[in-house]
Amino acid sequence: MCGIAGMIDWRAATSADALRSIGEAMIETVRHRGPDAGAVWVEAESGAALGQRRLAIIDLSPGGAQPNYRDIRRELQAAGRSMRSESDTEVLLEACALWGVEAAIERAVGMFAFALWDRKTRSLTLARDRLGIKPLYYAATPQRVIFASQLKAFRAAPDWRPTIDDDAVVGYLRHAYIAQPRTIYREAEKLAPGHILMLREGMAPVPKCFWDLRGIAVAGQRRNDPAPDANEAVERLDALLRDSVGLRMIADVPLGAFLSGGIDSSTVVALMQAQSSRPVKTFSIGFHESGYDEAQCAKQVAAHLGTDHTEFYVEPRHALDVIPHLADWFDEPFADSSQIPTYLVSELTRKHVTVALSGDGGDELFAGYNRYLWTERVARAMKLVPRPLRGASAAALRSLAPQTWNRLFAFVPTSWRPALPGDKLHKITTLLDNPEPDAIYRRLVSQWERPDEVAAAGLEPRGPLWDPSIALDFPDLVPRMQFLDMVSYLPEDILTKVDRATMAVGLEGRVPLLDHRVVAYSWSLPLAFKVRGGRGKWLLRRVLDRYVPRSLIDRPKMGFGVPIDAWLRGPLREWAESLLAPARLASDGFVRVAPVRQAWQEHLEGTRNWQYPLWTVLMLQAWRERWA
Repeated sequence: MCGIAGMIDWRAATSADALRSIGEAMIETVRHRGPDAGAVWVEAESGAALGQRRLAIIDLSPGGAQPNYRDIRRELQAAGRSMRSESDTEVLLEACALWGVEAAIERAVGMFAFALWDRKTRSLTLARDRLGIKPLYYAATPQRVIFASQLKAFRAAPDWRPTIDDDAVVGYLRHAYIAQPRTIYREAEKLAPGHILMLREGMAPVPKCFWDLRGIAVAGQRRNDPAPDANEAVERLDALLRDSVGLRMIADVPLGAFLSGGIDSSTVVALMQAQSSRPVKTFSIGFHESGYDEAQCAKQVAAHLGTDHTEFYVEPRHALDVIPHLADWFDEPFADSSQIPTYLVSELTRKHVTVALSGDGGDELFAGYNRYLWTERVARAMKLVPRPLRGASAAALRSLAPQTWNRLFAFVPTSWRPALPGDKLHKITTLLDNPEPDAIYRRLVSQWERPDEVAAAGLEPRGPLWDPSIALDFPDLVPRMQFLDMVSYLPEDILTKVDRATMAVGLEGRVPLLDHRVVAYSWSLPLAFKVRGGRGKWLLRRVLDRYVPRSLIDRPKMGFGVPIDAWLRGPLREWAESLLAPARLASDGFVRVAPVRQAWQEHLEGTRNWQYPLWTVLMLQAWRERWA
């Protein structure tokens, strides 16, 4: 669904007119998710109001979320069900009615987040797709339940008086997002990926898992089958991806793709073009600052594949235009600064198409992040160095500002030079105190290393990063990091960012690499099919070799970032200073003034690069200004 919201008054004490008014007000807050149409269904005797906003993709479909809906439709027709439309939403509804919710969504390949009201049992069922591509929030009390695609809809519900979850704020300062099941409010929760929740009057909400990523990953890791033949593995992955991409190209509206020129998006676009009789429309974002710009690489890949390519170069003024709206689109604190270019490329894309495919998920599935490659090596090396020498090494590395290191690395050949080496070296200095691999990983995915010392109140929630049982299920470090990323960083950061940015402009984003069949296959592969020769994504690279010359792809991983460090010292400085003013920080009460102001001063002086920790505070303050 593109945008849903609703309320069930268990007492059925709300009039039909009032229910309709509430439903319309709630769904209006997520109009941007479905700008084409909206509707509210009301049943006063049940106390039910369910609303949806529609982005027209396939016939009457609100979201075009089920790419294999035609297969399910044929199965339903064979069982005697008649269809009134070509809508995938009608197919999903009929499937739930015939087989039950769990059996229906087990057949579904795509993304979804939906609510289903059963008149006979007076029960509400909420369901969210396997990987968490689409969001779903709920707040349940003995008197009622409210639900929505975004938290902002709850503000339109009567008597919604939420309180800030201080513990969630501490976790946010570490991760730059609020991890499920928590939200910024104590009274609301996120439904976890791969879960359904049935609610009845008087029944406590207990989500149930219908797709167990951990079980699938563990089973794949423990398989004793002989390693597959490399050529057969390439053929199998190519076929899986081709089918996944092809299914997600089904639409009655213009369709395109994001293209960065990296392995993931290039693979998706190559498979789209291989199945299209016309040039695929592709879109990319560029930066004038070196170390961030991939637009030239994207242009070369587009030219080779023959796509209809459009690019847009981002300047600080574009960021300044976007920043005031971020708290509206990300309606709880969220601080991945690539939210800015993700929105801008979505805005560019929406001018031309209604649906866009992206390459998200490839890093997690096929071990593409740099941390997968060098965390264990760094840990082994550090254990050989006496602690005093590690401290001296850290001091030496920190003695030069990140910008100075970047200039020195300019003499290193491009093929060996990482993006933003100064930032990476400064980050390494924070790892030298603890050579344990899990501690290194935890630091690498943290913004503030000790968020409890920055937050004004609260205790940090202990999520998967501190779960010792995960190391038992994943004894090898790289698969362990992959799994942790897939249950935390992927749904809470990457997919949240893409969903909010695309939906802000009424664009449907689809992620073919996260087809659950591809996910399961990736976990069945030996690690050597992912990491080989000191590089990740070995098997995915071999698939891409069939379509794009290696010379266009082989380069250090850059990531989809923005030069926030320089912008905060320049064009964004005045905006940041207003949010980080001592009196403002003290008055808002989320963070301690001293550590934040110290980080801000060091960043302005160029002695430390605090861009990411500072961005978490800035986005928290901006959210406070808009919503709290």
